[in-house]
Amino acid sequence: MTFILGLTGSIGMGKSATAAMFRARGVPVHDADAAVHRLYSGPAVEAVEAAFPGVAVDGVIDRARLGGYVIGKAEAMKRLEAIVHPLVRNAEREFLAAARNKGAHLVVLDIPLLYETGGEKRCDGVAVVSAPAAVQRERVLARPGMDEARFAAILARQLPDVEKRARAHFVIDSGAGFAFAQRQVDDIIRALAPTA
Repeated sequence: MTFILGLTGSIGMGKSATAAMFRARGVPVHDADAAVHRLYSGPAVEAVEAAFPGVAVDGVIDRARLGGYVIGKAEAMKRLEAIVHPLVRNAEREFLAAARNKGAHLVVLDIPLLYETGGEKRCDGVAVVSAPAAVQRERVLARPGMDEARFAAILARQLPDVEKRARAHFVIDSGAGFAFAQRQVDDIIRALAPTA
C-alpha cells in the first residue's frame, strides 16, 4: 500500500524547500510545477500558443508573456488550466504507477493549488507548509520580478493560509528555519512508516 501525501502551501511558505527535504530522505516526490515546466517546452506548447498567441518563443512557452495574459484574469486562467491540468494529471498518474511498482510506501504530490483544485481528494493525507505572514511577504517580495500587485494577484487565487492549516493533517512550520522544518518532515515520515 502506498500512502499518498499531498504537500501544499501558499506562495513563499517554503513548500519547494520542504519537498526537497522529503526527496533527500528518499521519498518519491512529484512536483506539479516541474511537470508544468516540462509541458511548456513540449506537449502543451501548441495548445497554449493557440489559446494565447505570442507566448511561445523558440518552441517554448515564455512564462512571463503567458503571465501577462492570465495573472489576475479569471477567464484566461480557466482556459489555461483546461489545457494544462489534464496533462499534469497524466504525468502524476505515471509517477504514482512507477512509485508503486518500485514498492514505495510513501509518496509526495507537491501541488501548489492542491485545495484550490480539489487535489486533496486524490491524497490519503495533506501536509501544509506555513510561515508567519511577515516572513512570507519578505520571501516573496525578494524574488526577481515580484511586486506588491503581482503578489496580491497570486494570493487572491490561493486559499488563505489559515484555512489550509485548518484542513491539513500535518502542518510544517518553515518560519522557524529550515532545520526545524526538517525535524517536522522526519516526524511525518516516521508517523507514516509501515508498521511491522
